Amino acid sequence: MNSNIDELLAKIKSLEQDLIEEIQSQQQVFAYEIKQKRIYFEKQIIQQHKHYVQQLFDYLKNSPTKHILSAPIVWVVLIPTLFLDISVTLFQAICFPIYGIPKVNRTEYIVFDRQYLNYLNIIEKMNCAYCSYFNGVIAYIQEIAARTEQFWCPIKHARRISSLHSRYQNFMDYGDAKSYRQHKEQIRKNFKDIK
Repeated sequence: MNSNIDELLAKIKSLEQDLIEEIQSQQQVFAYEIKQKRIYFEKQIIQQHKHYVQQLFDYLKNSPTKHILSAPIVWVVLIPTLFLDISVTLFQAICFPIYGIPKVNRTEYIVFDRQYLNYLNIIEKMNCAYCSYFNGVIAYIQEIAARTEQFWCPIKHARRISSLHSRYQNFMDYGDAKSYRQHKEQIRKNFKDIK
């Protein structure tokens, strides 16, 4: 791989780590800690949060009618999302061991923790759970698809794509037929960076 690309990827990984650390530093600012996947706030913070909760009646009264009317359309999308989640999970469970691809840990992508926020009412908590699930499933599926693509077709695209997945840097350049034939099997098995 091109050394400039390697250098840029290293910078990106470093910046991602800096971002994670900065986000985690917010734990101290907002006085919470995480123990065994549960979030605990200090008592005084819980009381402050309860002061900001919008009562259900007020929340519904202040919601635009178009938001209320469109809610069933939003929620019906949950059905194909559940089906997709189950289908892709089964695909991974059956096929990844056959191909020697490390499995994606679903719990690293689908995270439910906003229910611990006492300034959210029940509808806001449900909406947050929906978004957490939907976005988590999409990220989970993207990682499964990325690993599958690395195994079956590890070739970069000729055209620019808007978002690169986690395995893309391992792919061979578009049009490099010689490299594809020489290194395809090696790249198919190159998952040593996955813990």
